[in-house]
Amino acid sequence: MQFTKMNGAGNDFIILDNLDTWLPSSSFPELARILCRRRMSVGADGLMVVEPALQGGDFRMLFFNSDGSAGEMCGNGARCICRYGYEHGLAGETQRIETPSGLVTGRRIDKRNYRIRLTDPSVVRLDCPVQAGGAVWPCSYIELGDPGLPHAVVRYPGLAEKNAEELRELGKELRWHEAFPKGANVDFYDLLAPDRIKLLTYERGVEDFTYACGTGTGSTVLALTLLGVASGENVEVNSSGGTLYVTVDRSGSAVENIWLTGPTNLVCEGNATDDELEEYR
Repeated sequence: MQFTKMNGAGNDFIILDNLDTWLPSSSFPELARILCRRRMSVGADGLMVVEPALQGGDFRMLFFNSDGSAGEMCGNGARCICRYGYEHGLAGETQRIETPSGLVTGRRIDKRNYRIRLTDPSVVRLDCPVQAGGAVWPCSYIELGDPGLPHAVVRYPGLAEKNAEELRELGKELRWHEAFPKGANVDFYDLLAPDRIKLLTYERGVEDFTYACGTGTGSTVLALTLLGVASGENVEVNSSGGTLYVTVDRSGSAVENIWLTGPTNLVCEGNATDDELEEYR
């Protein structure tokens, strides 16, 4: 099975091109579970499938978490797949990618750097405190796109000196918190300086921290911009896997655009010969 592996600021993905192979959609969750298992197979945070566009875009992206669950969208994944589309002749320097949560537009900056417009927020609750781990945590709740990709944005002072296991347990508790009926990706952030943020995201479907989260980065900067804590202009967000930049365009109180910019990395291309894929060959 031919595949491409890429990462965006350390958030890594396996890409399957289904434009000519026509794998059945029912196979994608199982393929994600097999291919994304670290040490047992190729290993990744998620699987992306390239399919023909349905509504006039350049192509369509389907996203599946490493546990096989379908995701509404993925920001770093979309940046990677924009590069994939450009380098495989599916789109020009400007890309229009159809996703289950809406159209994502992207632009090539140079060989490695891509900028995308994230899907519009469908839910914004800036003051949404939650109780977990014996404390009340100030929180904002954002859903990007429709259906919305849920993010709980939680301030965690001293994030760089965190106790990893304590933070993981808190992330797990908040991810399943009753305040978030869809579950939530949990974005822990610390404000290091004006317009400079440290971020660590506990992601649904991976059920652990990832090296970066594009939609989490966009949701965090959106919340801080609307709260007046960040300017919304080229805000620097530092994650374990690299640095991303977010700009939020507003007209009065209305959000017009959320732009996410950062690096992509083409890791490898190859043929997965995993014995568990036998039925899909």
